[in-house]
Amino acid sequence: MKFAYRFFSFLLLALFVITCNQKTETKETMLEGNMTLLVDESLLPVIQDQVQIFESEYNARIKLDARSEAEVLQILLKDTARVAILARDLTAQESDVFVAKKITPRITKFATDGIVFISNRNSKDTIVSLQDIVGIMKQKPVPAIKGLVFDNPNSSTARYIMKLAGVSQFPAEGVFSFKTNEETIKYVAENDGMVGVVGLNWIYNPSQVLKPYVDKINILNVKDNTQNSVSFPSQNDIAEGRYPLARDLYLVNCQGSSGLGMGFSAFVSSETGQRIVLKSGLVPAKTPTRRVLVRKDIEKK
Repeated sequence: MKFAYRFFSFLLLALFVITCNQKTETKETMLEGNMTLLVDESLLPVIQDQVQIFESEYNARIKLDARSEAEVLQILLKDTARVAILARDLTAQESDVFVAKKITPRITKFATDGIVFISNRNSKDTIVSLQDIVGIMKQKPVPAIKGLVFDNPNSSTARYIMKLAGVSQFPAEGVFSFKTNEETIKYVAENDGMVGVVGLNWIYNPSQVLKPYVDKINILNVKDNTQNSVSFPSQNDIAEGRYPLARDLYLVNCQGSSGLGMGFSAFVSSETGQRIVLKSGLVPAKTPTRRVLVRKDIEKK
């Protein structure tokens, strides 16, 4: 009798737990559910802001997985995660991997970023030449620069500069790397003579922890010898095409269904999402509208 009672009690408890789990589980739609979002680490701050607002408006939870560009692509192609933020579009070869799985990647351009060079505040130089950067990457010494500091050898910023210099790997001397943009900024802030290579939104939108270090660095103007011009990584120079190290940012959705990836993509492209991009210091893909209220009468107090 006791055995039957215990068995019956255990069965009721099991049914209760199963029922509760079924009630708490949220089916994924465009505006609710759970999703892992792969993020190029150099673009993390602006995406953190986007996710925070998105989650506050909808019944959705997005887990951010920030990694180097190479790692993000590797995970995306292996089908471990289906949605990613990248600083470039997919190549034809990468797209073919998804086409073979009968999935058509949905690519959404949502902003334009810039790769910036930073130096310690004690440095007197305010301009860095692209010719010097290329020279360092080709192991040609530049007296004014002790070394270049990258976030990660597999990052999108490293890939961009290596392509610019026409090299396939870091030189043996004069170039250093950490793992994140945050570590790079801290190192440059504490060491004279080094030039850091980081994503723009880490500088214009730093966390409270990082801000004291950002206050100790200079953002360098960039001299483009081929164009005989000097420009600054401002929203205006990037938007007008004057800054030579600008790059478009994309949301790559390979879910193959109407899930959170599609909903979040629509959000970052919306009026709200584009205003977040503008506030972060980047250039939005669509210029947010500005509403001006015209009043006929002025109240006198």
